[in-house]
Amino acid sequence: MYDGQLTRRESLARLGGFALTALGLAGLDARRTDAASVSCILTPEQTEGPYYIAGEKLRRNITDGHPGSPMQLRAFVVDATTCRPVRNAAVDIWHADAAGVYSGFGSGASSRTFMRGIQRTNAKGLAQFRTVYPGWYQGRTVHIHIKVHVGGNVVHTGQLYFSDSLTDAVYRHAPYSSRPTRTTRNADDMIFRSGGSRSMLKVKRSSAGVYLATITMGVRR
Repeated sequence: MYDGQLTRRESLARLGGFALTALGLAGLDARRTDAASVSCILTPEQTEGPYYIAGEKLRRNITDGHPGSPMQLRAFVVDATTCRPVRNAAVDIWHADAAGVYSGFGSGASSRTFMRGIQRTNAKGLAQFRTVYPGWYQGRTVHIHIKVHVGGNVVHTGQLYFSDSLTDAVYRHAPYSSRPTRTTRNADDMIFRSGGSRSMLKVKRSSAGVYLATITMGVRR
């Protein structure tokens, strides 16, 4: 399976839909954030890929009981002009399970829900999900797909990434260790090479063994 590059039509349609990654916000109270105190870097849009399913469920736990190393994804959405939090944005994510399978496709076709879901941002611009560390599949590095909707419009489509060293550590344990060595790392992934370094998740592991993955995304309304 492989997520293709943006077509010319997709690229033209999304020229105005860039995302900003605001540095240093992961541990801050976004209500006290302003443009003067935050450095923002524009990040290019990336393809949604072939595995998007519209109308996903509004829910926080998206695992549907599938195994994997537990992970909490924390996505902050801020206004690209002011860096202030965007409340009530719909954050839409989907990714492969630990076996590298997408719900609704291939061997995952019997379900259209695992590892998919939508959450609304709170007053801090924060949307949170309970999921597992994604698995790998042929031709792609490890990633999470994401869309941000504001006022009924898609204002960002992108992908989120992990450091190779972290993925190597996670994959030394079950259920990931039952699969052969993954074939594609970040530097070998042509989609990652088109801006992926600016869509890296900051990840820490809690004392309970949960991976806490955080990113801040600025959007143009």
